[in-house]
Amino acid sequence: MDYMHEYRQKVVTADQAAGLVKSNMWIEYAFGICSAYEFDEALAKRKDELYNVNIRCDIGSYPHFTAEADPSGEIFTWNSWHVAAHDKKYIGKNLYYIPMKFHENPMMTRKDCVPDDIIVIMTTPMDEHGYFNFGASAATTYAGIETAKTVIVEVNKNMPRVLGGEQECIHISQVDYVIETKNPPLMVLPAAPPSETDKAIAHHIMERLYDGCCLQLGIGGIPNAVGTMIAESDLQDLGVHTEMYVDAYLLMARKGKITGAKKRLNRYKQVFAFAMGSQELYDYIDNNPGVAAFPVDYTNNPSVVAQIDDFVSINACVEVDLFGQVCSESVGTRHLSGTGGQLDFVEGAYKSKGGQSFVCLASTITRKDGTLASKINATLTPGAIVTDPRTATHMLVTEFGVANMKGKSTWERAEALVKIAHPMFQDQLIADAAKMGIWRRTNKR
Repeated sequence: MDYMHEYRQKVVTADQAAGLVKSNMWIEYAFGICSAYEFDEALAKRKDELYNVNIRCDIGSYPHFTAEADPSGEIFTWNSWHVAAHDKKYIGKNLYYIPMKFHENPMMTRKDCVPDDIIVIMTTPMDEHGYFNFGASAATTYAGIETAKTVIVEVNKNMPRVLGGEQECIHISQVDYVIETKNPPLMVLPAAPPSETDKAIAHHIMERLYDGCCLQLGIGGIPNAVGTMIAESDLQDLGVHTEMYVDAYLLMARKGKITGAKKRLNRYKQVFAFAMGSQELYDYIDNNPGVAAFPVDYTNNPSVVAQIDDFVSINACVEVDLFGQVCSESVGTRHLSGTGGQLDFVEGAYKSKGGQSFVCLASTITRKDGTLASKINATLTPGAIVTDPRTATHMLVTEFGVANMKGKSTWERAEALVKIAHPMFQDQLIADAAKMGIWRRTNKR
């Protein structure tokens, strides 16, 4: 079949595609580096023609042209499933967070969200079979496609072609319009260099890893430190099942540490929902049969994760209280990120046979005036969002050790957390715990 004939009939300019938008519409931009670029740039130019256009996105990786064009949010309002670093300047002005557990995103899109009038997805060029590949993100895209009235793809030759998995591509017959872009470079996310504290935390985790573990790593210095240590270790036959594929996996894979030979699900495959990192990472996943892209309602589903033996989840947080509640997304009411998949993997990893969930944080933070403050406190900062409730938290890790919250009463939790707090704050934490009735005279110091 001549798919190119159908393709040519659907090609439009970015301006023509943006011309489809009417006031009061809901527009979806695909996840991460598959987000709209030239479409949003063209839509911003129509600011004076429109009102009340809602844009829904998750880590839109490119410039937010419509948000920049309308700082007050009177014309364009962004609604974000997660707040990335470049989103923060818009939060509360013309960008608002949609609370979610990541594995429920496709379900909420299909079941609860206002249906999209238009979805825009940056993809690979069409292949000889008529398919556009979602490249570095199969996370949530198909749910948006199924519920949108109009489907637009932005073709970018720089997008890696990532094999499935499932729901990692779309056929020309399902596409309404094609924008042939100027092939903007993909957003790259430099790996955060680990600090000495990150390395100390990673060392505590390394002591609990063994051959055949299946890894889920979050973003930041601690996962990078773990990846580096694993690459230089004697560990073998590790597996990968994660939401986010980062450069730490590339390092481990090239050192021969990842085979997936012990995985019960998707054996021998590195499974992920989206990739974000260096250009080298994108080059590695391009047409690589050793990796597989899946939607996030598979990768992050706790019931799926629980089926994978020896699952290890490693994530970071902002602060912890003496009850074992974890905040990973705000400082008080000041929004930082989002729940993302952390709670998904905290719950799924614990239910895995031999599974371990680690949530990590440095014991202190340096204030602007140069003084230290503890990140383990009696209670969370007023207004802080509880990302992991105390009923879900498994192991908390600082540079001073690991505290297992499971199976412990309130006084045992307080005792375990005081032990991994910075020594200069331990006396105050004990006093606070006593006031709250969660400290016993017989508690160990």
